Amino acid sequence: MNNTLSTTPQLQKGASLVEVLVSILILSFGMLSLGAMLGFAVQAPKISAHRATATNLASAYIEMMRANKDEFAKASSTYLKDNTFDGTTTKITAKNKNSCTYPDCSSSDIAKADFDEFQVAIRDELPAGGFLVEQDSADINRTSGNLWIMWTEPQTFAALNTAKSDNCPTMSKSVKATPSCLYVRFKL
Repeated sequence: MNNTLSTTPQLQKGASLVEVLVSILILSFGMLSLGAMLGFAVQAPKISAHRATATNLASAYIEMMRANKDEFAKASSTYLKDNTFDGTTTKITAKNKNSCTYPDCSSSDIAKADFDEFQVAIRDELPAGGFLVEQDSADINRTSGNLWIMWTEPQTFAALNTAKSDNCPTMSKSVKATPSCLYVRFKL
């Protein structure tokens, strides 16, 4: 019997444990990236839906003001309100509901009803929704203005947070909750 060791190198067969661990590590990083992408994909439609809702609400309020131009043109118009955004989700009820019936409504009564209807709608359809309407001081006829619609987005990834880049009025920055805003310049 020959007790000498063979000096011929033997070829490795199969994968070593280190190679398996490295491949699992690479695969796990890929899965984490996929999970993050899925998180963004789930939140983006909600943010987009809020912006679309704000656009529709802005259009509706501008049409209400357009239908009642004489009231909007007044210096102390009911349509012109200070910032109604307070960062809370407290439900709002209409104060002037059914305060008049046609044809006995004044333009001021219609504006009060429009304002209340809009304020309730914006709070119902957007989280912590609020708004601000200003007349354009440079317009002599008082038929143009600015409308901001504000709301708070649900918790989002920092990359999706649009509140830092939005065109919000300066007074909305004093509220604890940072709003997302939609700004519309209009002419009736």
